[in-house]
Amino acid sequence: MAIYSLGIDFGTSGARAVCIDAVGTICAGASYGFEGSSLNSGEWRNALFFLIEQIPQALREKTSAIAVNGTSSTVLLCDRQGIPLDAPILYNDARGAAVGEELAAIAPPNHLVLSATSSLAKLLWWSRKPVFATAAYFLHQADWLAFLLHGQQGVSDYHNALKLGYDPARLRYPVWLERLPFFPLLPRVLSPGTPIGTVTPAIARRFHLPPTCQVCAGTTDSIAAFLASGATQPGEAVTSLGSTLVLKLLSRIPVESPQHGIYSHRLGELWLAGGASNAGGAVLRHFFSDDELRELSDRIDPNIASSLEYYPLLQKGDRFPINDPELPPNLEPRPDDPVEFLHGLLESLARIEAQGYQLLQQLGATELTRVYTAGGGAQNPTWTAIRDRHLPAPIVPSKSAEAAFGTALLAQAGIGRDRVPSSP
Repeated sequence: MAIYSLGIDFGTSGARAVCIDAVGTICAGASYGFEGSSLNSGEWRNALFFLIEQIPQALREKTSAIAVNGTSSTVLLCDRQGIPLDAPILYNDARGAAVGEELAAIAPPNHLVLSATSSLAKLLWWSRKPVFATAAYFLHQADWLAFLLHGQQGVSDYHNALKLGYDPARLRYPVWLERLPFFPLLPRVLSPGTPIGTVTPAIARRFHLPPTCQVCAGTTDSIAAFLASGATQPGEAVTSLGSTLVLKLLSRIPVESPQHGIYSHRLGELWLAGGASNAGGAVLRHFFSDDELRELSDRIDPNIASSLEYYPLLQKGDRFPINDPELPPNLEPRPDDPVEFLHGLLESLARIEAQGYQLLQQLGATELTRVYTAGGGAQNPTWTAIRDRHLPAPIVPSKSAEAAFGTALLAQAGIGRDRVPSSP
């Protein structure tokens, strides 16, 4: 009998599901666009159930595992029944700045959680509100969505829990976090892909899923995209050419450098070291339409280096490879020829990417051997050719651009792990 795995990806503008067979072939998919703001847990529930229903019933009836990814540091505060007590706080919400001094008194210096957008900053902000008195669970987006399927309260994974303060090297919460009065609200943390439990009987009946179908611990959307790329060996990396420029390098050792905007996620026995620059496709879209980008790119000779040296930002401040909130944009001089201007922007972005990988290796990451490319910019062959001049390793296309595909692979890996008891 064929065995299928289902991966569900929750991004910033919508959600996507991908169903794969035992050899990783995509057999079905579905998408759901959020109407207006994604700041609505009810909309998330609707999206989750809609996506599962869109997978053909013949595949659902043979689905052995499901996993969900969500945006990092998008969080909910829930009661004992798992019902959200307030609107979710999204990944980029900086209200945690209001508790910055209190957070600095709790966490060690230079810790990853010392950010206005970290999960822990949001929890600390919530702890000062009246609604907190009835809170029982603090969950990430992926945690809560998986809970709707398996019915077990308070379970997360060490990718989502990193910005909550979880220590993936020691596989435990640090002592300084355990001492906090709200520590009992924190989820227990599993390795991504670990089976949590089977779908509840109600979910199995509603969606025609096997009662033995396992719901596995999830991950974040960016790591799901890395898993989808096909990168598996130390030295392989993924550059995401989206609105921002995100680099992730698979390393034998972790790299942590807050002053450079670098941190590492655990990935089994390896580490995913990287950072994100505010420079990226958003700058290109600010100056050019998609049609203009295609037409003008075709007129650039990528073998000739542009003499323009920009630092293309839309507003001041970058995180990586230069971590400076006051770093000013540099988009001058701007030539009259739009082809020359675009050439300078693409060259400068390629230079920032190369500097990022060089910095990761200077700080001890495994030597770069191959760069997979994801995101909309991966479709621009001129940009790829320019990047190829700057990078010391070959550039290859990702196996898939779907983060949901990476999450389906994670669920598939969970099938081979020890089974856990059925949900009550």
